[in-house]
Amino acid sequence: KISPMRARYVILCNQYGGVLNDPILLRISKDEFWFSLSDSDIGLYLQGVNHDNRFDVTIDEIDVSPVQIQGPKSLGLMKDLIGDQVDLDNMPFYGLAAAKVGGRDCIISQSGFSGEAGYEIYLRDSTLYADDMWNAVLEAGKKHSLMVIAPAHHRRIQAGILSWGQDMDNQHNPFQCNLGYQVSLSGKGEWNKTADYVGKEVLEKMRDDLRAGNKPYQLQLVGLSLGGKPIEEYAPDFWLISEDGKDPCGFITSPWYHPEQGRNIAMGYVPFDGSLSNNEFPVGTVGTKYKVHLPDQYADTPGVPVDAEVVSIPFTESFNANTREVSGANE
Repeated sequence: KISPMRARYVILCNQYGGVLNDPILLRISKDEFWFSLSDSDIGLYLQGVNHDNRFDVTIDEIDVSPVQIQGPKSLGLMKDLIGDQVDLDNMPFYGLAAAKVGGRDCIISQSGFSGEAGYEIYLRDSTLYADDMWNAVLEAGKKHSLMVIAPAHHRRIQAGILSWGQDMDNQHNPFQCNLGYQVSLSGKGEWNKTADYVGKEVLEKMRDDLRAGNKPYQLQLVGLSLGGKPIEEYAPDFWLISEDGKDPCGFITSPWYHPEQGRNIAMGYVPFDGSLSNNEFPVGTVGTKYKVHLPDQYADTPGVPVDAEVVSIPFTESFNANTREVSGANE
């Protein structure tokens, strides 16, 4: 249902309903689709799904590499970079367009891993032309004070954007990591995905269990506001959560300091109490209190857990509201 030259955030699950990857699916033309992957490999998985050649399709890795231009100045930088090749002012969220960057063929997408305004540049034949594209971006970025950095995790955490391998993996199903809307976009339990897909039977049963008041899993991903000293680097481990400061009942996945709000925020897994949102998606109960066992470098008092409270996700409204926010999956 994706039109040519449009993209969409999707998830791929195994037969048990576990999330294998949450890529961006780009439809380049009627019969050409690209997956821009998160932090796992799905090439062999896709080939395995089609092992009996039930689909008339060729699956392979292509020589395309992405670069992200993110932040409030991204539109101005992109206009300087590609000129009038693309009407960026009227480009929709997840819209695609062909353009040349540094004289090389690219696909431009209005998307990104930050929750900010932003674009992604997908360079064709990247092993040959990476320098040409890269140098053009750096040159256009000079007057915009472009900073070359790794993924801006503090912004993606504020936006509630998940990182595969950090916030979920194949041991987690979509419902427990706030991706239930990917299974049932209509909310209220109305199934609108009539086509078959891997894991459908398991996920539909899970959805029915949730609506019936059952708990098909133990832990739910929630947003947390927590004390302690400012957390200003990526967590190398999963910090434990407890109800009383003693026995662990969950764990933090992605913490960071929120400078605008003056507090630490995090995503983490806590015991699922069966609560559903207005659109019948599983959520945590806002206001529930916990203790978080931070490393000594971030604890107010070494060895003493800090107070934490369940809050709504996202922590900061995204520039382009994503489907999760529109669907009310966390409300």
